[in-house]
Amino acid sequence: MTAVFELPDLPYEYGALEPFMSRETLKLHHGKHHLAYVENGRKLAAEAGMENLSLKQIVKRSFGTNSSLFNNAAQHYNHTLFWKWMKRGGGNAKVPDVLQKAIDSELGGYENFRTEFIAAGMSQFGSGWAWLALKDGALTIMKTPNAENPTVHGGFPILGVDVWEHSYYVDYRNARQKYLEAFFDHLINWEAVLQLYEKAAGRT
Repeated sequence: MTAVFELPDLPYEYGALEPFMSRETLKLHHGKHHLAYVENGRKLAAEAGMENLSLKQIVKRSFGTNSSLFNNAAQHYNHTLFWKWMKRGGGNAKVPDVLQKAIDSELGGYENFRTEFIAAGMSQFGSGWAWLALKDGALTIMKTPNAENPTVHGGFPILGVDVWEHSYYVDYRNARQKYLEAFFDHLINWEAVLQLYEKAAGRT
């Protein structure tokens, strides 16, 4: 059994993100969907002889070669980060100075970044993710289908939002735009984003 396939505890209570993400959504998303990725990924990694690799190594090695393992391992990777990217009382342009300067110089400022990030989430057809990533030394906004993430496209994920329907349908029905706006304006944990940015940029 590989230790990388364990369901992480949330860094907050199930009801902590209300009214922007409900207790029901978090219990379903974390306790059912994420748990399934963990359990399936553990089994598939063992079958593929990858049980002793790190999660990121499993994601990279299975991409394009073992779709079942990749889908479960990558979703486990994505969600482990996703929970940390949210907190109660987040969002609201509370961006740390170092990160704000990079957003200003590389993404045209906060409002343009917000607009393009939400647009990426809206334009991702079907299931997938929208991302802020560091790639080739610069911040970039990306979108990926299904379980894909920036790590398999030469980038380092700094911020991501899940646009699979199970992430928002209970709370917003088919109004993905409202979900993305609520995530950006009220839930983003900018301190967690900064930590990943500094790590990716080689500052830590």
